[in-house]
Amino acid sequence: MKKFLASALSAALLLSALAGCSGSGSGSASGSAPAGSGASNGDKVVKIGVFEPASGDSASGGKKEMLGMQFANSETPTVELGGETYQVELVYADNGSSTDKAPSAASQLVSEGVSVVLGSYGSGVSIAAGPIFRDAGIPAMGVTCTNPNVTAGNDHYFRICFLDPFQGTVLANFATEKFSAKKAYLLGEQGNEYDQGLIAFFEQAFTAAGGTVIKDSFPKNNSDFTSYLNKAKSEGAEVIFTPVSIAYATQIITQAAKLGIDIPFLGSDTLDDNKVLEAAKGTNVHLYVSTFYQEGGNPEFDEGIKNYINSNADAKTANGGDDTIAAVTAMGYDAYYVALEALKAAGSPKSSDVQQALWDVEYDGVSGHIAFDDTNGDAIRDTAYIKVCDTAAGAWTLEKSQTA
Repeated sequence: MKKFLASALSAALLLSALAGCSGSGSGSASGSAPAGSGASNGDKVVKIGVFEPASGDSASGGKKEMLGMQFANSETPTVELGGETYQVELVYADNGSSTDKAPSAASQLVSEGVSVVLGSYGSGVSIAAGPIFRDAGIPAMGVTCTNPNVTAGNDHYFRICFLDPFQGTVLANFATEKFSAKKAYLLGEQGNEYDQGLIAFFEQAFTAAGGTVIKDSFPKNNSDFTSYLNKAKSEGAEVIFTPVSIAYATQIITQAAKLGIDIPFLGSDTLDDNKVLEAAKGTNVHLYVSTFYQEGGNPEFDEGIKNYINSNADAKTANGGDDTIAAVTAMGYDAYYVALEALKAAGSPKSSDVQQALWDVEYDGVSGHIAFDDTNGDAIRDTAYIKVCDTAAGAWTLEKSQTA
């Protein structure tokens, strides 16, 4: 792929954007001129919407995903469209980690005149916002929202990550191959499309391999998981699969450690977070997660994003207080460059042109080759990374790369 020339934006502009997206509101990082119009200094501007949770249960993941986009924007703040140079402006809208708030956040981006939208961390909010973007004719690109329903029946929603049927199968196969597991305990939040979808796909693959499952669902805002964990132990489960949010995962891991649960935990991509690492550090919990990127996969990117995170306290706070590279950050970085490729292929900031161009975009990112299928605009991906938590060091270690 054609490489972009790096050109740094001022640190003050980027850090004010980061600070702006860390609150509970939504809005533009710098102004609200229509896409393609001249900015106050006379430059042409193209707007990329950032539809992510900066508040609520998924805020930790959303902020990390945004960090990748912001870092990419600092490297490449312009794009050539039809022979003219456009400044790329990131416009933020906080979906609050809530399906109730997602439509209004999506409408905010529509009103800002964005050409394309990136996000969201969280399948439920992406599904809720899909009709808003479709009806406005604005293409959206999911970064790490893995539920099949994000793109199903919506030709304006694309995604660059693998899907849950694949991820659920990968984890079920791993449970069978790594632990010779025959009985699994499955735990997710009631009514959560992401949790329940992954549990269904895991169950399908696990039982097809001869295993049996025990399933439970906990109510929204639950904070005591003692009865669920004790049940998994008393029922003789050999693995616990819990594809929940970061907020729930930290509670489950902390309580499992206090109960002395030594059953291996399997988590999906949402558990690949340094908040979860912090909860597991110093315990005897055995935790494995599936994810999109392993630190060390692209040394140049790793060095750049670490320098970016360590250059300012606000960026480090958004990353959870250290410079551990989250897979969602790498994916956010790749999503930004895929959006630029679509804009260049379209040759204009017009959203309908960008939507048509996206189908044929291919890009070699830090997380691998990205291309979209002809049916739903889903990424063609065949590999996931399985990481294990080193509880002594409080760090992830690559266990293996695995296909379904």
